[in-house]
Amino acid sequence: MSQNSWQQYRHKLVSVAMGRAPADLVIRNGQWVSVQSGEVISKTDIAIVSGRIAYVGADASHTIGDHTQVIEANDRFLVPGLLDAHMHVESGMVTVTEFVRAVIPHGTTGMFIDPHEIANVFGLKGVKLMVDEAAEQPIHVWVQMPSCVPSAPGLETPGAHIGPAEVAEAMTWDGIIGLGEMMNFPGVFNGDENMLAEMAATAVAGKTIGGHYASLDLGLPFHGYVAGGPEDDHEGTRKEDAVARVRQGMKAMLRLGSAWYDVATQIKAVTEDGLDPRNFILCTDDSHSETLITEGHMDRVVRHAIDQGVSPMIALQMATINTAEHFNVSQDMGMLAPGRCGDVLLVSDLDKLVIDQVIAKGQTVAEGGDLLLDLPAYSYPDWASQSVKLGKELTADDFKLSADVDGAYRANVIGVVENQAPTKHLQMEVNVEKGEVSVDMGRDIAKIALVERHVATGGVQVGLVSGFGFDQPCGLATTVAHDSHHMIVVGTSESDMALAANKLAKVGGGQVVVKDGEVIGLVELPIAGLMSNERAEIVAEKAGTVLAGFEACGSTLNNPNMQMSLLALVVIPELRISDLGLVDVTKFDFVPVLEAK
Repeated sequence: MSQNSWQQYRHKLVSVAMGRAPADLVIRNGQWVSVQSGEVISKTDIAIVSGRIAYVGADASHTIGDHTQVIEANDRFLVPGLLDAHMHVESGMVTVTEFVRAVIPHGTTGMFIDPHEIANVFGLKGVKLMVDEAAEQPIHVWVQMPSCVPSAPGLETPGAHIGPAEVAEAMTWDGIIGLGEMMNFPGVFNGDENMLAEMAATAVAGKTIGGHYASLDLGLPFHGYVAGGPEDDHEGTRKEDAVARVRQGMKAMLRLGSAWYDVATQIKAVTEDGLDPRNFILCTDDSHSETLITEGHMDRVVRHAIDQGVSPMIALQMATINTAEHFNVSQDMGMLAPGRCGDVLLVSDLDKLVIDQVIAKGQTVAEGGDLLLDLPAYSYPDWASQSVKLGKELTADDFKLSADVDGAYRANVIGVVENQAPTKHLQMEVNVEKGEVSVDMGRDIAKIALVERHVATGGVQVGLVSGFGFDQPCGLATTVAHDSHHMIVVGTSESDMALAANKLAKVGGGQVVVKDGEVIGLVELPIAGLMSNERAEIVAEKAGTVLAGFEACGSTLNNPNMQMSLLALVVIPELRISDLGLVDVTKFDFVPVLEAK
């Protein structure tokens, strides 16, 4: 914003505050939840003009003109719009527009999105797609420039590369708020020049550096990582993780997504240890479309935090002002105060956060849980829906796990941990018969394969996975496969696994379940193999068929499709699969699937 435009809008705010000009909207007689002072102040009016707050006080009657819209709060709570501090739109399987459509009725008026999923498929041009779409939204959508594409160089083959030059370019774009999560934490504490250069470009631009320290080691590697520059972290899972981050000057981001439940353990740093809650921020990270439709978004996270024992005021601070201050946008949002955007929630029950009405940028956008806006679908270029290239039609033979000599072997097996991003590095005995390892449903050992899909090499890496609980012949596949987003296929039937992979290639990506040779669950995600431009409720319904398919195959995990999508994420311990092989993430090195006993 230029100095002149700033002066012009401030002049208008002053005129309305003084009663020399009328407001566009006045909200009367509410209870002001002042997150900046920690007070709830009764009998408060708010006057808004040109989308910004001009006056907050006991009586705004002097701002009401002939054409001023007046909303009677009737003693309801006036709450700042909720902000999601760290999230990936692609995890909702919908576009930015459709994600916004889904979350507005839940009180979200600002999102800080890291599009590193589409960046891993299309690179800088994919990020620009998201930035351009974000600019069209009726709420605030800020974009963090992805930092790690690929997330672990040398351990996987990405569809694109992003380095310091791309980061420096993006920092000049409108809508870029900072650097996305710095996932290559070993690179940082080992002094990798590219990682340090990306953070330097962000710091020079005066923007926020996002963190991602996915390790339980709080010793020297952690200290080296913090010294490198990351300013927040959402990867903590224990109270001591939150304590360590806050003590070292970071913001502890506590996430509650569809499959990650990390608020309850870490918020004890506030409720038990008494740490300053203003250094804690709430976020979702990854929310499935079905979660958005049936459970909510940031309102769900705030309610969960309240259930863990913090006051509604503290929980709301963690979802409003703390976030805004962290990203240096508190002059625009995060509180109800003059000069800030007119993002106001009318809440009838503060303890349960019952949101009756949502006002964003001074306009009523939702009421009674219903969206009042028509958001036109965003138009994507043709190249965005041409990203699944297998190079050949796959067969059951592509999913065989072979060994030269029959007998007993020790297998390195990926162990799924329900509701958590980390996996376990399991070692289990398996038998090779006729040169092959077979699945063992009785011991919960299934197959996992990573299929290259960016440059059509036809490559397939096969390993073993435990924890899904499959008890039926099946094959399940996804092109949502963090972070390089090749294709992950799991299952207990090689022929069904091949059918699943070929089906996704045909529809342009998504998630599919095949059982006994038939497709029983499917959600098509043609944009980058990650997103659909259909409505969130439609995507949720289709994704529901995938979840039902998992259940039909015997899995009882919570959101198993999201668990599956992380099994190639080679920056989170302990064991993952990439297109180059099986990766021990505690050592950042490859290990064989089978070892002689």
